[in-house]
Amino acid sequence: MPASDKEVISIRQDERLDTTRLEPWLRGHLPDNAGDFSLAQFGGGHANLTYLVRFGETEYVLRRPPLGPVAPSSHDMKREHRVLKDLWQAFPLAPRSFAVCEDDTVIGAPFHVLERRNGIVVRRELPDDRGWPNDLLHRMGEMLVDTLAALHNVDPKDAGLGDLGRPDGFIERQLSGWTKRWRAAVHEENPVMDRIIDWLHEGLPESGQATLLHNDFKLDNMLLDADDPAIPRAVLDWDMCTRGDPLSDLGYVLTFWGQSDDDPRWILGASMPTWNEGFPSRADVIERYAAKTGFDCTDVHWYQVFGVFKIAVILQQIYIRYLRGQTQDERFAVFGDRIAGLTDKGRVLAGL
Repeated sequence: MPASDKEVISIRQDERLDTTRLEPWLRGHLPDNAGDFSLAQFGGGHANLTYLVRFGETEYVLRRPPLGPVAPSSHDMKREHRVLKDLWQAFPLAPRSFAVCEDDTVIGAPFHVLERRNGIVVRRELPDDRGWPNDLLHRMGEMLVDTLAALHNVDPKDAGLGDLGRPDGFIERQLSGWTKRWRAAVHEENPVMDRIIDWLHEGLPESGQATLLHNDFKLDNMLLDADDPAIPRAVLDWDMCTRGDPLSDLGYVLTFWGQSDDDPRWILGASMPTWNEGFPSRADVIERYAAKTGFDCTDVHWYQVFGVFKIAVILQQIYIRYLRGQTQDERFAVFGDRIAGLTDKGRVLAGL
């Protein structure tokens, strides 16, 4: 998804799109399609590929799955379109999706096209092109928690998503599914992760109240106001959105929420700069979220370990594509170290 024009790059050689059928398809399905057609790429993100579509001065965003084999039910463009074509009316930070294409002959994969929102993305490090006073970082941390709580407080029926997913047995299916994805993507034995998986299965909690879930909620999946980054402009990457236990989202964001006293390997595995002085602590996050939602967060520790596991699986799915030569993006070369750090973090959190 776009952040600013700083994020726009020339399309990577192995990620080029054939526009022969794409341009006429877009002109036939998008509301504003006058003017010259052009295509560029957003350089951020690690999985789904994201492109900037221009018709004259009008801009859209095109999203498609990554190159190479993808896990069943992941990178689901049809699901993302279904969610985003209506969710913006109940949750304004969700960009509106205009069209979805399930015909692989157009560009070689399904894709959907949505509105472009503008803002900045803050990734693993704070950008050095501005100051980051402690009060700003504290407000950013609170904003992140409040945004997640606001999503979980949306009535799915108000967003036309009252029948999305299968909330009953959600956590059990999630653990089973992510375990299968790990087994399919792992390239070498990892006995520590095997023990973490066993621990998760043995302590599986009962699913609580069902809410809308983002399922990949973190700071770099948001666009922030360029002048005041504590103001959100959009929440991005909805291809795993469903209904289920809200503590799944909370545990996931806690996994990324590094603190200054964390093991450096844990911080390597995270993707939010919350270890910088000023950000709230993980304990503060839990307390604020509970106050904003009224949900019981007693079992959040299990969900945090599960979040560690999910992130490790996501990175492993990307890393195996890099090892197999299915992508040449050198950003993925260090993912082995990040996965090792996450494995250690899961071991410690689970007391193994």
